[in-house]
Amino acid sequence: MAAELRRLRAAAQLTRDDVMDRTGINAATLYRIEKARARPQKRTLMALLDLYGASESQRADLLAVQIGSADQGWLRPYHSELPEEYAAYIGFEAEARTVRNYESLFIPGLAQTEDYAHAVVKGGLPMASQREIEQRVQARMERQALLTRENPLRLWAIVDEAAIRREVGGGKVMRAQARRLLQLMEEPHVTFQVIPFDKGAHAGMPGSFLHMDFPDPADPELVYVGTPAGDLFLESEAEIRRYKLMFEHLQAVAVGPNDTADLLTRLAAASE
Repeated sequence: MAAELRRLRAAAQLTRDDVMDRTGINAATLYRIEKARARPQKRTLMALLDLYGASESQRADLLAVQIGSADQGWLRPYHSELPEEYAAYIGFEAEARTVRNYESLFIPGLAQTEDYAHAVVKGGLPMASQREIEQRVQARMERQALLTRENPLRLWAIVDEAAIRREVGGGKVMRAQARRLLQLMEEPHVTFQVIPFDKGAHAGMPGSFLHMDFPDPADPELVYVGTPAGDLFLESEAEIRRYKLMFEHLQAVAVGPNDTADLLTRLAAASE
């Protein structure tokens, strides 16, 4: 819906301010709708479709999405309590064809064991309640079903060596996490690489990010960057090019999957 509404507005040659002037819909509200961060009310959707001159078939399709989106299959009842940006990310990820994920300090969420995820969330959100921690962990575990569905998500993950060395949850948890990564690397749709400490400075040192593309070529690629000040969804061509180039640099500096597997095997076999 978000992508189609953006296309319709562009075809009508209207800015968000133009839409606000003609419909009274706040520009910030329109931005959130077009970024899939908010579901439009029916009257809001109808006003937009009227303004954009949408065809009857477009109206029917988008109204069906609007009705269905109130009960999205990827949302569990408790997901409404998750931060809005994280819930939006879950939706994008569920529709993606490929996720390219660089992490500087953490094992990627799609590859985390439950014990590791629990330790990460608890340590990273010290003010969170036990309920909030459990909701986060449960959501993370559910997301991993994307890797085992009939048409699995393609995951290419690169991490700094710090991510596999830091003992999140203790040595036992990390050894189990290393075994989990080795398991995943046996799947043809999963690639995992490590950037060793001895590679020195590299393009990923400023922070983690994810790049997603989607099965429908009409859907724009997306970059997601989580920050303490809030999560960002980037989709301009310049931003996409910049992060794709950054990921290519990280692929080049990281050791290959075989050497990565050797490193993880040593970690998994480390003594207590």
